[in-house]
Amino acid sequence: MYQIKLFNKISTVGTSRLDAAKYHCAEESDSYDAILVRSAKLHDTVFPKNCKCIARAGAGVNNIPLDRCADEGIVVFNTPGANSNAVKELVICGLLLASRKVVQGANWVQSLSGTPDIGPAAEKGKATYAGPEIMGKKLGVIGLGAIGWKVANAAVALGMDVIGYDPYLSDASKAALDPKVAVVTLEEIFADADYITVHVPLLDSTRSLINAETIAKMKDGVRIVNFARGELVDTAAMDAALTAGKVAAYVCDFASEEMLAQPNAIVLPHLGASTPESEDNCAVMACDEVSDFLENGNIVNSVNFPAVSLGAKNGSPRLLVLAKAGVDVSARLAAQGVAVSANSGGTRGNYSAFLADVDQVVSNVDGDGILAVRTF
Repeated sequence: MYQIKLFNKISTVGTSRLDAAKYHCAEESDSYDAILVRSAKLHDTVFPKNCKCIARAGAGVNNIPLDRCADEGIVVFNTPGANSNAVKELVICGLLLASRKVVQGANWVQSLSGTPDIGPAAEKGKATYAGPEIMGKKLGVIGLGAIGWKVANAAVALGMDVIGYDPYLSDASKAALDPKVAVVTLEEIFADADYITVHVPLLDSTRSLINAETIAKMKDGVRIVNFARGELVDTAAMDAALTAGKVAAYVCDFASEEMLAQPNAIVLPHLGASTPESEDNCAVMACDEVSDFLENGNIVNSVNFPAVSLGAKNGSPRLLVLAKAGVDVSARLAAQGVAVSANSGGTRGNYSAFLADVDQVVSNVDGDGILAVRTF
């Protein structure tokens, strides 16, 4: 029976897809074949030798030591797109909050508790909380992946003029994108957008993407929404720009002392994917990835190894070899007298995967650079 360790509570809509005759899921376990996790930090976790994979029920994997996992032969999955609608809806909410001072107005009305004739008193103060409409304004969407294209399309439906930037725009996202969305350069977004929303992963190249230099290129009074990663925005630069009025409003999902003290910032408690629908969708995808890998060796939506797949396992033995990039697994198997009837292989960064239906059970592959050998 496969042992699955839960580092967070995972929706039973997902875990119920794991056959109870084959899988046992528990939060307390020292020896396990797989991990299901949401936000728990695993960087200091010592994984048992039999741990084969980790599935993150969500998109971001900053809480997982990807390279160490790869070196230990542990495949890490995420669930791209499973929470995209939930985040899209909150981003649209964020655009409105950046404009209409709804939060500030609501907080002020709360402060009127006990005031005589509270209705007229509240009405009298409403002018302080006026704000512009988003219809007819130009929105710049940085990143047109699973979330970004949905935000762009929703903004078009709300009457916004939408421009987007994505140097790695996939064919699927391009096909899904509303034809009214113009794909432009990053510099054009900085120069032309009235509103900017960011939807890119946190990488060395994207850290502090919004900084003093890029803010200086923006329109005066630009409004910025960030529900992707807090580190995409230089907090000190944003604080200075909000104080100076260069940025009229900043709405984000990531708390910091500077932004909590900033009257023109609205800070939420990382609510992007906090819907029951999103949690169910992520759990379903994560559990399906784990079962397909453990039973068939297929790697789908991995963030540290390439995608390989041969469908459902048939009667013959199946072998998965995880190795350093450049290792010719096929040649090594041939040298060991192993016949391959079907295979799927690839390389991702410094790591490779080779999945094959073979004529015999293989327990080891000779030579250096082999990280793990899994049999099915």
